[in-house]
Amino acid sequence: MKVAVVYQPGGPESFVLEERPLPTPTGEWVLIKVKAFGLNRSELMTRKGYSPGVQFPRVLGIECVGEVEYDPSGHYEKGQPVMALMGGMGRDFDGSYAEYTLLPKSLLHPFESTLTWETLGAIPEMFQTVYGSLYPALDIQPGETLLIRGGTSSVGLLAAQLAHQGGLAVVATTRNPQKEKAMLDNGATHVLIDSGQVAESVRALFPPGIDKVLELVGTATLHDSLSCLKPGGTACMSGMLAESWTISDFAPMEYIPATVRLTTYDSGQLTSPTSVFQDFIRQVEARQVKLPVSRTFRLAQIAEAHQFMDSNLATGKLVVIP
Repeated sequence: MKVAVVYQPGGPESFVLEERPLPTPTGEWVLIKVKAFGLNRSELMTRKGYSPGVQFPRVLGIECVGEVEYDPSGHYEKGQPVMALMGGMGRDFDGSYAEYTLLPKSLLHPFESTLTWETLGAIPEMFQTVYGSLYPALDIQPGETLLIRGGTSSVGLLAAQLAHQGGLAVVATTRNPQKEKAMLDNGATHVLIDSGQVAESVRALFPPGIDKVLELVGTATLHDSLSCLKPGGTACMSGMLAESWTISDFAPMEYIPATVRLTTYDSGQLTSPTSVFQDFIRQVEARQVKLPVSRTFRLAQIAEAHQFMDSNLATGKLVVIP
């Protein structure tokens, strides 16, 4: 099978395409034939050596869709469509940047669908992050206002759609004025050009402040995002587009406004039941939701795909077909 391996952290050129024998699953592990996988900023950070505890060489990839090739327990039949995400994929053990991958059975979500593999490949981590952030973390309600910091990311665009459908007014930010239309087309009510400080502009639109914030840029803009919230409002940090894990000299009493709540969402800690993924697939099939897919690459183009992700030119999800 073909795999893309990173032997030493670095730039997109760090990927080495090589042939490996098919692994043999035992116990509670299952061999999956990878049909598609989405790219994620966390993989970019791992490739650069920013993910603590990751040992190289490593096959990256924290999500995939595909078919069961062999389940030694007999629980899954060959050909069963499944999706998988997180749980150590591409970090603790080799992930989805390959034609086949070996995964713990506990990570698998079986599903049925008429969608193409390219479309399905955009779903697992993008949808789970959006769903987990908006509902378990932020508990969005009709009539509320939501600020999405990092609105042209795939998660930001899908979050705007679902929040808009849920009856919220959505303010989305971007650093690139040319991407304003994409956000409006995906459910944003207002678009702000992000210079790093948007609190004043948000207060001009909503003087009392915003009810909820979905922070996808990360620690670089989190303090300003908290300043956008009305008393009793909630911010959820679910992304790190700025590629920084920590806040220097964090002083909670000064950093977080009084009565404002700060939470996080991480699909590695809390993942939805399989039925939630299946319901979302049905929504996409019924065209109730349009998936924001920017470009599709082949596995042989993985370095080019990461270079494109590095450039921040994408408006939506990048998908790779082995």
